[in-house]
Amino acid sequence: MRVLIGLEIHVQLTALSSKLFCPTHSGYRGGNPNTYVCPICLGLPGTLPVVNRRAVEYAVAVAKALNCEVSDRVMFVRKHYFYPDLPKNYQITQYDGPGFTSIARSGYVRIFVDGRTKMVRIRRINIEEDPGKIHYVGGIEEAHYSLVDYNRSGVALLEIVTEPDMDSPKEARIFLDKLIAILEYLGVTETALEGSFRVDANISIEGYGRVEVKNIGSIKDVEKALTYEIVRQRRIIEQGGAVARETRHWDERKGVTVPLRAKEFEEDYRYFPDPDLPPITISNDMINMIASMIPELPDHRIERFMVQYNLDEYRATVLVLSKWLADFFEEGAKMYSNYKRLADMIITDFLRWVKELSIDPKRLSVKPYDIVRLLELLDKGVLSIKMVKELMPHVVSGGINIDEYIKLVGYTRIDDEQYLEQVALEAVKENPKAVEDALKNPKAINFLIGAVMKKTGGRADPQKTKDILVRVLEKVRNLEE
Repeated sequence: MRVLIGLEIHVQLTALSSKLFCPTHSGYRGGNPNTYVCPICLGLPGTLPVVNRRAVEYAVAVAKALNCEVSDRVMFVRKHYFYPDLPKNYQITQYDGPGFTSIARSGYVRIFVDGRTKMVRIRRINIEEDPGKIHYVGGIEEAHYSLVDYNRSGVALLEIVTEPDMDSPKEARIFLDKLIAILEYLGVTETALEGSFRVDANISIEGYGRVEVKNIGSIKDVEKALTYEIVRQRRIIEQGGAVARETRHWDERKGVTVPLRAKEFEEDYRYFPDPDLPPITISNDMINMIASMIPELPDHRIERFMVQYNLDEYRATVLVLSKWLADFFEEGAKMYSNYKRLADMIITDFLRWVKELSIDPKRLSVKPYDIVRLLELLDKGVLSIKMVKELMPHVVSGGINIDEYIKLVGYTRIDDEQYLEQVALEAVKENPKAVEDALKNPKAINFLIGAVMKKTGGRADPQKTKDILVRVLEKVRNLEE
């Protein structure tokens, strides 16, 4: 049974300082409820909306980055539905249908899945206003009442709608990772901000009813919700039932979707042109000007990393899909020319501890030089790879001076042969069975190397330790003969 997945991604244009149709400040996060509002975004009688020009320019930039056709005439429409978070009882948005146009349509995003390249088509991009936010006190199912905060109402949104081209939760996750990277490179939004990135996922088993899961707030939850829905819908079909066409809510605490309402049809919204907002003409000169200002995007940067730094596609992709990580790597690459080793250290050890310590990349005290310094000390034999791995969380969390720190804690590799020989003799004396095995099989010497490492806290020079143990074992062999 083939799975069909299409996504509607709602992205706030957080780079804007004001809302879409009024001058009210859009930086509402952290403010008291219902304080970032004005008569226009509350839809009070007699008010007139005025389009934020910068929002249109950002939308054109996103459209070009997603390989879309940009419309030469933009119209806004009223989408009617009645919900407490919508103060006007309609939403100003766009609609792609007879007599109407969205800002853009017919684009695509290239993703790389399981060794193959796949195109996910973009159906359309709309500019629209965000509704307010409903707070269900105690949870959506348990709440006896709810509260509405209109601070978010009127904030500029882009609705990016895909075709149902994805056939697994994994593909949806990879697509969203790529889309967020593109938006991050354009600088139009910060998707890490609460509520700035939300997904409505449409999912069906081919030939059966389509279900929409609303307002999923993270990529991880999109993948989990889709996985749950596939299992739920397949179970219904296998039991001879019919999958209801409906809208559901993702309960991230319980890890399930729950019914919200029957799925609306387009005619239910009664779209018609907003009489207060005349059509906007977008000239080719404007489109070309905006396109010329688009920075290097992920696909081009991946290709450049593969050529300039001789990285494989996997390393280049992991680095590039987080702009801050790619920037961090390139700063380090100015100081250290073993690019693959630098990439591996950043991807495997550095990034791991950034995530485990839940550090906001914008507040990192560690600098690219610190990672380069660890690699230089590793190359010189001052530190072992084990020591570097043990040092990494301290470097990432504290922004320590590496050279001072390793002197302070005595964190250097031991290469004193006289001392190492003494420790090796102790290890041989304490492990007669391992000595017997090593005399029969040279590979068994690794146990004795491990014993020396344990005695020295992992600071013994591995190669010198091995050479010394070989000499000690040879003496033991001669004595036995």
